[in-house]
Amino acid sequence: MKKSFLVLVIAALVAVTLTSCDIVEPGEPGLLVPRTVDEDNSIPSIFVNGTQLHSEAFGNPNDPMLIVLHGGPGGDYRNLLNCAKFSEDGFFVVFYDQRGSGLSRRHNKDIYTIQLFLDDLHAIINHYRQRQDQKVFLMGQSWGAMLATAYVNTRLGEVSGVVLSEPGGFTWTDTEEYMKRLRSLEVFDETSNDFVYLDQILTGNDHNELDYRAALQSAADFADGNKVGNAGPSPFWRQGAVCNAAAMEYARDHPFDFTTNLRQYTTEVLFLYSELNEAYGRVHAELVSSAYPNVQLTLISGTGHEIPYFGWDRFYPVARTYLNTIK
Repeated sequence: MKKSFLVLVIAALVAVTLTSCDIVEPGEPGLLVPRTVDEDNSIPSIFVNGTQLHSEAFGNPNDPMLIVLHGGPGGDYRNLLNCAKFSEDGFFVVFYDQRGSGLSRRHNKDIYTIQLFLDDLHAIINHYRQRQDQKVFLMGQSWGAMLATAYVNTRLGEVSGVVLSEPGGFTWTDTEEYMKRLRSLEVFDETSNDFVYLDQILTGNDHNELDYRAALQSAADFADGNKVGNAGPSPFWRQGAVCNAAAMEYARDHPFDFTTNLRQYTTEVLFLYSELNEAYGRVHAELVSSAYPNVQLTLISGTGHEIPYFGWDRFYPVARTYLNTIK
């Protein structure tokens, strides 16, 4: 009931704004969603691979590098910032909002490919790397874990270790099956009704409006009875609606397989799955993780899909032990 009331309040405020004497365009930067790095130069950012990305790093730049990869596509790293603590364990921890995601610059839909995401990740590593022999570790959540694996698959000798939290799948077939289980919501549930109602108020194809609506839709991930097991909302800055739609469309049209070379990656991989994500479970975790020849498959109890956020107290000791063992 509280969520419904909040949605009605937001709707009323939007309606007042659109009908007041001093008309303000809802698509104007900063009104519906936070500004991106190209709209606000106070946001920390870097320029790589022909784009401007929201990015920051923690720790000694000469320590082994730990790249933290957020979910989505189209999410951001705000709910992963606890991982900055790994800088106290001797890692140089790097965060970035992926292209078209979070607070990073927006792009047209037709540029997105899996290879582009991989090229951006490689450019990030090269941007922050202090020397050629500096070790690189990847830590990915959900889609970020898929991206990490795609990178390992194409650059076997360049990654010293990997921490993966509930990747949907490493092939399109496995990912699609997981998504079907994940998105089987009731047609007339409260979350869907709230989203559809507000969708009638705000229409258009502006990035700001689309990102705003994507944020509303993401409420399904923490609505009562959600299948992914999240206890509530986790923090984020801004959704990347166009990035998400484009990436999904590209995957459907170009089914991927990130496992073609993984049998050659003999370094142990830490693969985590949650207790409360009904759409995942041990069976799917075993299926997906089997693409790697050397896996530490670990259940994180008492949490759902957003393991590094809701399950931080259990995630951190396991990940720290793994990273310190192989660094």
